[in-house]
Amino acid sequence: MQQYLSFQLYGVLASWGEQAVGESRHSATHPSRSAILGLLAAALGIKREQEHALKRLSDSVFMGFKVSHHGLLLKDYHTIQVPAEDKKAKHRYTRRDELRTGKLGTVLSSREYRQDALSLVAVCLNEDSDYSLEALQQALKQPVFQLYLGRKSCPLSLPVNPEIIVADSFKAALDQYPIAPEKQQLGMENSAYYWEKSIHSGLDNYSYRVPRYDLSLSRKHWQFSTRDEYVLLATGENHVSESR
Repeated sequence: MQQYLSFQLYGVLASWGEQAVGESRHSATHPSRSAILGLLAAALGIKREQEHALKRLSDSVFMGFKVSHHGLLLKDYHTIQVPAEDKKAKHRYTRRDELRTGKLGTVLSSREYRQDALSLVAVCLNEDSDYSLEALQQALKQPVFQLYLGRKSCPLSLPVNPEIIVADSFKAALDQYPIAPEKQQLGMENSAYYWEKSIHSGLDNYSYRVPRYDLSLSRKHWQFSTRDEYVLLATGENHVSESR
């Protein structure tokens, strides 16, 4: 048996960023590892430029997700004014500094959001972790910085309500989590589970696995690498074993 810290993520809008190509900014149906790492860091008061502290936190945790309700897809069309590139220009510290430049261009952008989506998260720690689940739980209850669902324009609509659960797998810890009564109807659809492989996952069978580009290397410079994400679809019984 293993201890897991489980919590809920619900908002009117959420955006779980995928690889950005061109003008489109897509959202996955479930949280990314980097988004949850950023959420935990914000709760603990770790700033983006504190890369050593972020690396320690990242190395300490393993994550699993359950999507109880994928939500409806919303696409938002943006136009953004940006200053022309000028290598001789002084550093612009604020948005006001950018807009005060003489020449402005326009960037077109299409961004995706998930409406009324509900995801559950389970976190466990490795043996060399610098943190405890109790410390992470308390930080989520009283975060140092504002928590949001992928973008600053997507605040939480319900408290994350972190609970420490003893279970034998990510799936069991996620299934045992008590969803807020007012959102239990969102958990009536067929769920999907996502996790990263570790000795603490407690899961050997999966429907398929995919690479996901959300392993944070540098939050300061927005650099990421790939990792394998394992997926279990609750609607299917033809699961492929890891040993195969």
